[in-house]
Amino acid sequence: MRIVLLGAPGSGKGTQAKMMAQKYKVPQISTGDILRAAVAEKTEIGKKVSAIMEAGELVSDDIVIDAVTDRLRANESRRGFVLDGFPRNIPQAQELDTRLGWLGRPLQLVLQFALDNEIVIKRVTGRLSCGECGAIYNRFFSRPNRSGVCDKCGSKQLSHRTDDNEKTVRARLQTYDQDTAPLSAYYKAQHKLRTIQASGEVEQIFSVICEVVDIEIRPLEKKVIAPKSARPQVIATKPATSKKAEKKAAEKPTAATVRKATKKVAKKPEANKPVAKKAAKKVAKKAASKVVKKPALKKPAAKKAVAKKVAKKPAAKKAVAKKTAKKRPGKKRQAR
Repeated sequence: MRIVLLGAPGSGKGTQAKMMAQKYKVPQISTGDILRAAVAEKTEIGKKVSAIMEAGELVSDDIVIDAVTDRLRANESRRGFVLDGFPRNIPQAQELDTRLGWLGRPLQLVLQFALDNEIVIKRVTGRLSCGECGAIYNRFFSRPNRSGVCDKCGSKQLSHRTDDNEKTVRARLQTYDQDTAPLSAYYKAQHKLRTIQASGEVEQIFSVICEVVDIEIRPLEKKVIAPKSARPQVIATKPATSKKAEKKAAEKPTAATVRKATKKVAKKPEANKPVAKKAAKKVAKKAASKVVKKPALKKPAAKKAVAKKVAKKPAAKKAVAKKTAKKRPGKKRQAR
């Protein structure tokens, strides 16, 4: 993770940078600490800085960016870093992007601490620091449990910096608005700027920062591992796209393949025609059988019934004739 923290003096950048460095195991890099360390170690940059400070002049951007670059190249910065209060103007930001581009490790995220100026003044003018462990307290917002005694180490060396007065703080805020505030537009154009509301408890602000970092940066570093049940399906589908299949897909269609495709398309309608003819013949046969069978059933039944009636009537007449014929000869015999 490679992050820059922007914010006015007293907005809480230093406190949050230390907490981030502890959680994410990356160094906190601030220009003040780098320059002081360079002077203490008497490096080439440290010698230049000490000479400039003795002369009462401001350290140039070139010296600052060289000192920061040396720190970014160190082994401890390979996993990432948190830049606290640097860059301070657009030329420094441009040079930082160039140097990180050479290293192949560009910035990933810029967190801007938004805080009202009046709250900043109270934070700075009420700040107390422990001379033993470096713990920071505030007379207005976070006092120690016992007045003048550090809660962490029990030291009584809680001091207030002489330059932490209202006049100095207002001058710093004015310089920040002129030089550093334009960096928000610079990093916003790169889609790297995220705003953090810095008013509230330290732990609440830190939880918001961690949430933003986990959403923006940490998912890119995590490996996506499929569950065990889904692994066989993924393995089975991947080999299907073999090199031969890719070659066939990449090959241009030849004249022979085009002819085969056209023959297949032409044959399909012919195969469908006999099926349609057979279906039509079956429908015609069924219709014809229904039409023929209905009158055939009615006519023979009617003829048989009429024939029976006709046949029965003459038989009755014959029986009557026979009876009359038998009676008549008897009468003749009696007459004789």
